[in-house]
Formats: sequence, C-alpha cells, structure tokens
Amino acid sequence: MSKNVPLCVDLDGTLIHSDLLLESFLLLIKRNPFYLLLIPFWLLQGKARLKQHIASRVQLDGAALPYTKPFVDWLRAQKAQGRQIWLCTASDARMAQAVAEHLGLFDGVMASDGQTNLAGPNKAAQLVAKFGDKGFDYCGNHRVDQAIWRHSRAAVVVNASESLVASARAITTVDATFAPMRGSGLKVVLKALRVHQWAKNALIFVPVAAAHQLGDATVLLHSLMAFLAFSLCASSVYLLNDMLDLAADRQHHSKCKRPFASGQLSLLFGLMAAPLLLIVALALSLFLPVKFLLVLGAYYAVTLAYSFGLKKLVMIDVLTLAGLYTVRIVAGAAATSIPLSFWLLMFAVFIFLSLAIVKRYAELYVMKQQGKLKAQGRGYQVEDLALLQSLGGASGYLSVLVLALYLNSPDVSTMYHHPKMVWALVPIMLYWVSRIWMQTHRGQMHDDPLVFALKDRVSLLTGLTAAVALWLAV
Repeated sequence: MSKNVPLCVDLDGTLIHSDLLLESFLLLIKRNPFYLLLIPFWLLQGKARLKQHIASRVQLDGAALPYTKPFVDWLRAQKAQGRQIWLCTASDARMAQAVAEHLGLFDGVMASDGQTNLAGPNKAAQLVAKFGDKGFDYCGNHRVDQAIWRHSRAAVVVNASESLVASARAITTVDATFAPMRGSGLKVVLKALRVHQWAKNALIFVPVAAAHQLGDATVLLHSLMAFLAFSLCASSVYLLNDMLDLAADRQHHSKCKRPFASGQLSLLFGLMAAPLLLIVALALSLFLPVKFLLVLGAYYAVTLAYSFGLKKLVMIDVLTLAGLYTVRIVAGAAATSIPLSFWLLMFAVFIFLSLAIVKRYAELYVMKQQGKLKAQGRGYQVEDLALLQSLGGASGYLSVLVLALYLNSPDVSTMYHHPKMVWALVPIMLYWVSRIWMQTHRGQMHDDPLVFALKDRVSLLTGLTAAVALWLAV
C-alpha cells in the first residue's frame, strides 16, 4: 500500500451504514409531508437536481449518522501516516461537506453538484481526470463501484458480500476488506417490525372476553383477522416512525440499537415495506365490518400525527398514547359488532394514561442518570419526574375506582353467577398498579410497560389470579 497514492472514499454504504439521499428525503418529509407532491417534478429534472433540491431544504447533522467505525478508525490511521484522503460521493455537495466537517479527515470533497450525479462511470471519469488512471485507491461497497475499481490502483471493499470482494479481486488488487455489520437478516427485519409489540393488539380480544363470547367461532375468527390487520398496520407505522425519528433515536441510550438508527437495515426496505404492510392490513379489513376499517383508518391517521408532531407536545403525547391503546379495544368491538361498554372505555382510558406516563417517566429517569436535562425530541425535562409520578399514579388509581364503581353496578349481577367473586379484581389491580409504579420509580422499567407486563413473572401471576377470579365468578 503506497502512502503517496490518494485514498478516495465512497460515502453511502461505505463510510456510513446508510444512504444520505434517503436520510435527507426523510428529514424533508418530516419537516413538511406536502413536499412529497414536489418530489416527482424534481426527479424529472434528473437525480442530481433532485438531491440538490432536497439538500437545500434540510440541514444534516454530520454527527447523527451510523458510521462504519472500524473503517473510520482505519482511515484515521491512514491519515496519521500522512496519506491524502478524499471523500468521493454521489450525495449532494452540501450533505458531503457536513460529513467531512464532522470527521475532519478529508483533504477534499468530490460530490454531486446539481448537474452531474457523481456515481459509477461519472465518478470514475472525474477521479481519473483528477488523479490519473491507476493513480488512486478507492474504497467502495457496491457493484456500481466496479466501474471505478477498473481505474484504481487498488480497492478497499467495505460492508460488502464475499462475492463482491471476489469481483473486486478480479479487477484490481484488494488492499483491505471490512466485513458487513453482523446480524441475521430475518431477525433484524422482525425487530424493525416490532413483532414483540403485537402483544398489545391482544386488547382487541378484550370486548369478546368481556361479553363472554370467546366460545363463538365466528366472533373469534373476526377477532383474529382484526388482530392480524391491526398488527400489520401497527408495524407499518413503527417502520415509518423509526425512519422519521432517526436523529433522536441515535442519541437515545437504547433506541440507537434499532435497525434503521444503527444502519443494520436499509432505509429503502422501510420505505417499501411500510406502504405494503398498510395495503395488506386494509385488504384484510375488507372482510370485516366497515366500522373496523374506519377505526383502523383513524388509528393510522392519529399515529401519523403522533409521529409528525404530537409526540413533541407535553401531555398531548401521553394522552394520544392512551387513546391509541384504547382504540384497540374499540377496534375489537367494531370487528365483532359487540356493543362497547362505557365502564370498559373509562377504565381503559385511565389505566392506559397511567402506563403512557410510566413510559415517559422511565425515559426521563434514564436521562437523569446520564446527567441530561431534557429528553431529545420530547417536551419533557428531568425536573418533571415528580409531577409525572403523581399524575401517573393518580390515573392508575382512578382506573381502579372506575372498576369498583362498575362492580357495584347492576350490569355485573346479570353478567356473572357469583358477582361477589369479581370484587377480587379491585385489590389485584391496586397491587399491580402500585407495583408498576414502584418498579418505575426504582428505574427498573426498561421496556414498554405492556410488554414489560407480558415478560414480568409477578405481572403474569397477577393476571392469572385475576383470570381465576373471573372464571369462578362466571
């Protein structure tokens, strides 16, 4: 390896585990979704012009990108040896400059300028014009880079398959290789879809259970279809939310490990999968009552509003989350044409508001432990912890009060043969709400509270005890 030969470095997929065009596109859409209407007209002007239009309207944080750390460390070692390093990318010059300024590694930047899309043959031509044929080494990750390796003295293959490494060796000398990020493809996809969060959608079965119709095959089939439709719709929203929240997630202690934030999963996959999942969910909904389709549409619309801005508003965010939990119960009733109970809805609103506040409290608690004053992308500050604890605990106990009032209503005597047995639910719920908040106060709430409950042995035992009480009451 010659120290006198300039080292030219690709950006997308090589220097970073992402694509700056897609990153900037998502920043643009998050800023104003109506820009989607202009994208086709910009694209008609050419890809380089599209990149320039987008780059001129958003500001990229060079620090908030998933860099290929072993490769960056290697580049720093090359720089320390006195080697010239150039950033050569098809990304727009504004974006490339933001990355270069953050890393402080590069002697110069070559990028798309609104006229020329600096990729493949175009990049090869400019590199040859500047450094001469075989006068540079090139670091890349994609098959399109083969056009450049044919003119480079040597290749450095980053984040690529063994087959591409073999192809590069057939073209030129390979000086170094850097293996792709580890992780099973299917495992990463399932993590991005948050399949574990589908457990929340079991709330769809609550109206069926409350109406004692779990034994009705038709009702149960409709509930299962609604569960699947809601789960696919929710995964579509999760993908979109994670893509729109990249910068904040990358600064979060645990969310930085999410597939899109870490760069384990391509943003292109997310942009294709999100609408596809929604279409399949809507197709399933056509086999259910129209009311379910309307509820599902309302859920999707509110969730989009949450992703684009409501989650930044203090208290509006937790009220929205509580509503999104409750709407699952509404969806279950709509799918099976079971009348909704006022008592059930009020109980759900208060208990889910309490759990939504648990979620925010847990996030702020971690911020406090890290010495931070406020949560990134949220309207909360660490000093709000005490108030949130009061509000959340009060909401949890209000849900138990609603339950107690319901148990004293005439409805219970007609629904159960032994209605007094149902009173066991009151102390059970008091215990569970108190324990959830005790765990949260101690900093032991590391997950979504509903998911935590499904993993927590004490919560599962508490749920089993409640189920036995209801069975004895029937």
